Amino acid sequence: MATISAEIHETKLADALSERYLAYALSTIMARSLPDVRDGLKPVHRRLLYAMRQLRLAPNEAFKKSARVVGDVMGKYHPHGDTAIYDAMVRLAQEFAQRYPLVDGQGNFGNIDGDNAAAMRYTEARLTEVAERLLAGIDEDAVDFRDTYDGEDHEPMVLPAAFPNLLANGAQGIAVGMATSIPPHNVEELCDALLHLIKHPNAGFDTLVGLIPGPDFPTGGILVDSRDAVIEAYRTGRGSFRLRARWEVEKLKNGTYQIVVTEIPYQVQKSRLVEKLAELLEARKLAMLGDIQDESAEDVRLVLEPKSRNVDPEVLMESLFRQSDLEVRVSLNLNVLDAEQTPRVMSLREALLAFLAHRHEVLIRRSNFRLGKIEHRLEILAGYLIAYLNIDEVIRIIREEDEPKAEMIRRWELTDVQAEAILNMRLRALRRLEEIEIRKEFEELTAEKLDIQDLLGDEDRRWKVVGSEISALRKDFGKSTALGARRTEIGSPPSDVVVPLEAMVEREPITIVCSEKGWIRAMKGHLGDDAELKFKDGDGPRFLLRAETTDRILIFATDGRFYTLQADKLPRGRGHGEPLRLMVDLANDQDLVTLEIHRPDRRFLVASDDGRGFVVNSSDVVAQTRSGRQVMNPARGAKATVCIPAEGDMVAVVGMNRKLLVFKLDEVPELARGKGVILQRYKDGKLAAVKVFKAEDGISWHMNGGRQRTETDLSTWIGKRASAGKLPPTGFPRPPRFT
Repeated sequence: MATISAEIHETKLADALSERYLAYALSTIMARSLPDVRDGLKPVHRRLLYAMRQLRLAPNEAFKKSARVVGDVMGKYHPHGDTAIYDAMVRLAQEFAQRYPLVDGQGNFGNIDGDNAAAMRYTEARLTEVAERLLAGIDEDAVDFRDTYDGEDHEPMVLPAAFPNLLANGAQGIAVGMATSIPPHNVEELCDALLHLIKHPNAGFDTLVGLIPGPDFPTGGILVDSRDAVIEAYRTGRGSFRLRARWEVEKLKNGTYQIVVTEIPYQVQKSRLVEKLAELLEARKLAMLGDIQDESAEDVRLVLEPKSRNVDPEVLMESLFRQSDLEVRVSLNLNVLDAEQTPRVMSLREALLAFLAHRHEVLIRRSNFRLGKIEHRLEILAGYLIAYLNIDEVIRIIREEDEPKAEMIRRWELTDVQAEAILNMRLRALRRLEEIEIRKEFEELTAEKLDIQDLLGDEDRRWKVVGSEISALRKDFGKSTALGARRTEIGSPPSDVVVPLEAMVEREPITIVCSEKGWIRAMKGHLGDDAELKFKDGDGPRFLLRAETTDRILIFATDGRFYTLQADKLPRGRGHGEPLRLMVDLANDQDLVTLEIHRPDRRFLVASDDGRGFVVNSSDVVAQTRSGRQVMNPARGAKATVCIPAEGDMVAVVGMNRKLLVFKLDEVPELARGKGVILQRYKDGKLAAVKVFKAEDGISWHMNGGRQRTETDLSTWIGKRASAGKLPPTGFPRPPRFT
């Protein structure tokens, strides 16, 4: 019985995992997800086009079943599932996905609503003229080939690409640790930039953006980014483009109107967009929109009906742009494989120059291939001419010699190729007319050979040839053709249209109630201070804020952080509300200081119990996340305890030591964040209360028994900020506070 011996190598698990994961990552990056900068294709797309060419699916040939194409690709070149291959092929045929489709599909290849294509057994396909340009010259040694996965055939490593496919059609992909996102562009604009770079390889990005003002999406739309933002995105290879739907106003009778959306942003599914708008409408978040209808046929037509004819169309659309995919950000991440198959992020200029370098190399390789063919043919023709000059002797040698080939080689110093060609000549070729045609062909090929040799020795001339090829491409696919006309309008950045929040939320008065234990709720209407409120056992009222549903509520905590809540998002009803900690990430060891309404022009005086504080603008404290915004940084051991509106010209500060200090508000700096400055200095004790007031109004407080006292002569207590202060007037509350 035979025994099988195997070596076992011990290795660390971390080393084994990292080695295998690295191999997987490289495979994903290079063989699946990132396009090649030269032809703009991933391996599956390249294999699809090459297999279709092998099946003779030229634009002027008959269609073949998609299943036949997918089968050939999977069996010969791409050892993956048929679904992935067919999905890639479908995308190449979709006019709303590809700016310049590479596959001409017949049958159901999906639609802009997101519906899937029919099964591959029902659809048919062939190449487009654009795909033909990508494959032109592939049989002329223009590119390198490699063995297929099973070693039985060969496949191209890159296509000759006489079409700037990377930028013209764009690409998207997610690899391991990196991704790519390249929007499509207009080919005539790309050709203009390429022709400019041939003459000026170091052209600035301002010049390039003058030639390529932005992407050109197959679904149209309006690009509304600033020129500076576009230049920066193209300069770094990273950024995004702000794309909006195209819309127009249709006038109706009686002064009414409706808005018709005719183009939606790239890669937005129309059915999902309509569904989202309907959800917002049902949730009463589109107060200005009355109804939406999808009247699309072959063209997009979404009809938006306003609730009132008095609604401004600009304001209505601005609210929709902010809340739906009628406006999107299309990302740019020009991460590609360069000519050495190294992944890197390129600028627009680098990507264009890489394409030009590839076309230059293809020209040299095709010229050398043609030169080799000409030299081979000239060698044969030279042999034919020798045979014609000695036709009788050639016939005698063939008839009488045992080895005529060797004898002819010895007699006239022929090459093996020439002797073999003479022996294979047909008798009809011996006529005089044939000799004249051969001499003519010899002269023409000799002239072509000299021309190619001159081309290979003259770099300037080669670049002129590359330029003429690009000019021909510009003519064939430029704006004068149906395929080449720019579809995406280059618009200007929109003006700051003020969309009042009540346009999206119904405005109504509410009272916000927050309990001692942090339960918060909103009750309909403005309740009085004596209103009867219900709380959980052991809990009671703490804050009562009268607001409106359109307000944003600012919450200040003892850690110096501001949190922001939308008033209409607060729990409603007759219950006890919800814990505030479920809505914001308030730390367990922190407590609330106050609740305030946000107004853009409001200012607040914030202070900590160690006597430090500063003035902050309301717009600088609005938080965009649950974690809030750190505005005040109390010293170690101190807590933020004050947040009051800075409405007045004087500040009154009183400490736990019952020392009162009054000074001008101007002495307190306005900051966006920080610890602040010393408001009142303490030897022992901490800050008790702060009040901002107008000098002519004085300060008020409630004395024992409920009587209110107002003091307008404050000269005794007026001093400089950071002073200790003096004892307050007789009857000042204990503990110290302002009311």
